[in-house]
Amino acid sequence: MHKYFRAIGFSEPMKARDTYNLIDDVLEKAEHRSYITDPSDEDAMMAELRVDYGNGYGVCAVGVFDEENDFSGEALFPYFISESVSSIEQVSVEERIEGHTYAGVVDDLSVGTTLIFRLINSVEFLKYGAPQMERIPGTSVCLSGLCTSGTVMLPILKTEEEIEDTREKDMARRNLMNMARSGDEDAMKNLTMQDMDMYAVIMDKLQEDDIYTIVDSTFMPTGVECDLYSVLGEIDKCQITENPITKEKIWILTIMCGDLLFKVCINAKDLFGEPAPGRRFKGVVWMQGVINFPDENLSFDL
Repeated sequence: MHKYFRAIGFSEPMKARDTYNLIDDVLEKAEHRSYITDPSDEDAMMAELRVDYGNGYGVCAVGVFDEENDFSGEALFPYFISESVSSIEQVSVEERIEGHTYAGVVDDLSVGTTLIFRLINSVEFLKYGAPQMERIPGTSVCLSGLCTSGTVMLPILKTEEEIEDTREKDMARRNLMNMARSGDEDAMKNLTMQDMDMYAVIMDKLQEDDIYTIVDSTFMPTGVECDLYSVLGEIDKCQITENPITKEKIWILTIMCGDLLFKVCINAKDLFGEPAPGRRFKGVVWMQGVINFPDENLSFDL
């Protein structure tokens, strides 16, 4: 995860000394501090500390304060928080192997796959009283991502009729997927037939056309990490900012992938091309997210 520090403006490789200095900086300057009794040790206090560097991105340290008030950091990672709701589907949470960090899981029909993301506000999740990691009703998820290599691509030229036809087909497909998720066998068969027909059409067109002139957007798992995704989507908004420490330029891109809206943070050095609304973004993204809980008293702080 340390390689994604360059996405928020720390492009120089980090050494062990730099990591320790960064943890000390987070302990001293953290604007967001969340605490809860350690679920595995009642004598210790689990802490989640975040330092913002601007526009929703920064560094998060997760660890434990012991009885002597000494902090033992177990995870240090860059984060990027989006204020835009990406999904209102029910979300479940699982603890990661390294301990005191959690992954969120949401089945979203917008992309037709299970989305797995690094949960940023894990202490709020524990405070909400869901240690059983069950699905939580009444929640929404704001998704975001960090990227270390991206490309800006031109859009596919479409008429208004084609755009409307695509929208209607997507809506019909989501309805079928919803029915299939409820156990409708006919809907499952229809989806299977649609996938086979789509595969045949794409393979036929690939004889003469390039794949990126056929496929408008994609959202697919990639690599061995469960929260890494290969993304191709339309740029809805773009904004350039600057890391106040390193003075490196950072692009904040709002991406529409199908009907899924999320934001991507990428170092300007790592983005090939000039982003603009209407163009497309292609890259591998480390997905992160925050859960918005129905109880406003326990909502996370942006």
